[in-house]
Amino acid sequence: MTVETAAQAAYIVAALLFILALAGLSKHETARVGNAFGISGMTVALAATVGLAIDQNIKAASLGLLVLAVALGGAVGLYRAKVVEMTGMPELIALLHSFVGLAAVLVGWNGYLLVENKLDGAEAQHLDALGTLGVHHAEVAIGIFIGAVTFTGSIVANLKLSARINSKPLVLPGKNVLNLGSLVAFAGLTAWFVVSPNVWVLAGVTALALALGWHLVASIGGGDMPVVVSMLNSYSGWAAAASGFLLENDLLIVTGALVGSSGAYLSYIMCQAMNRSFISVIAGGFGIEAAASDDKDYGEHREVDAGQVAELLTSASSVIITPGYGMAVAQAQYGVAELTRKLRERGVTVRFGIHPVAGRLPGHMNVLLAEAKVPYDIVLEMDEINEDFADTDVVLVIGANDTVNPAATEDPGSPIAGMPVLTVWEAKDVIVFKRSMASGYAGVQNPLFFRENSAMLFGDAKDRVEDILKALG
Repeated sequence: MTVETAAQAAYIVAALLFILALAGLSKHETARVGNAFGISGMTVALAATVGLAIDQNIKAASLGLLVLAVALGGAVGLYRAKVVEMTGMPELIALLHSFVGLAAVLVGWNGYLLVENKLDGAEAQHLDALGTLGVHHAEVAIGIFIGAVTFTGSIVANLKLSARINSKPLVLPGKNVLNLGSLVAFAGLTAWFVVSPNVWVLAGVTALALALGWHLVASIGGGDMPVVVSMLNSYSGWAAAASGFLLENDLLIVTGALVGSSGAYLSYIMCQAMNRSFISVIAGGFGIEAAASDDKDYGEHREVDAGQVAELLTSASSVIITPGYGMAVAQAQYGVAELTRKLRERGVTVRFGIHPVAGRLPGHMNVLLAEAKVPYDIVLEMDEINEDFADTDVVLVIGANDTVNPAATEDPGSPIAGMPVLTVWEAKDVIVFKRSMASGYAGVQNPLFFRENSAMLFGDAKDRVEDILKALG
């Protein structure tokens, strides 16, 4: 067996491991195994690539750069994985997507320099003899376009999630015309490049894509960032697949398609959960109405202390906890897990209600609760628990805001109108853990805070949960 044959076989094994990884990551119980499959697949793929490079007698300096790149990238990845907080995971993932997009741009330009820039060279002549030279032209332009859109879009998402720029949507005059016009211009430039490849046309494609990626994500409000992160995940997958075609690497094509399709499907599911149009997300269209007004007078809110909440929980027979991004910020999941254990020991039925876009990343709350050893069987999705709120004694809203906002179902003029939410207000009593009365990330005031059966427990969620635990004894 030749080294090239062995490498191709290794790529097939790696692709199968990646498929198993996705299957494993689809359930809490098998997530660790799925992660292990993914690590194994990437290890096999890297080893096969390095082995293939050695067999092709590349220069020692190039091999050294390859090994250095793997070592450096691995070291940086391990460091970031060790120090990043769960609250910083969404922006880190967005940043990682930008790396994939940038890599696709660099691969595309490398393909141009190798082939289109040397049409009398051996590689170009070989492709011409096969009748695929025109296909290569198209692959270069399309790969660079997808990669550049992913790159700048992911950078903007990272900046919004990390609060380095304003999370409000950018609304330029004729926004939709700009986006549509950019796509038409891209199609025209690509056709031009296929017919007559030159550096200036490709530079135009790159600049256009960079601007479009920035505009697409800048036009989406910060409250919709979970969908954006998922969408960018899909874009990064297609960018990787485009690089695979250019590099004639089957593994990149397969894994890119896996990531691209799974990311697109997740975005579709999340759009359904938010009652949003999938097409409008791709077009960077929704979120433009997120500049909600807080002028409406909802009345006065009611405040409670930890002791009163402890008394309420002690007398309750059923409790539902609905966590949000505030729980992640306060790192209150361990205290919440301990509170859950104590209440269950007292015979109280405790469950968790998880909104599909709670936090700023799909599955954000599920990961936090699993990390704190909360039993999987009491962590339920919105569709599984929404009908039970009416029969619940106490609901603890810990750091959630937009996902429990009744305006979504009761106010047709609200920017989040039609978005499915957790109907916590149907419970007998609702306790909202919050630092202040400020609106949520989407910039929408929450009338839940002013309802007669709702009370506010102000302060850091972790501290307030610990106070409740002390009061319970």
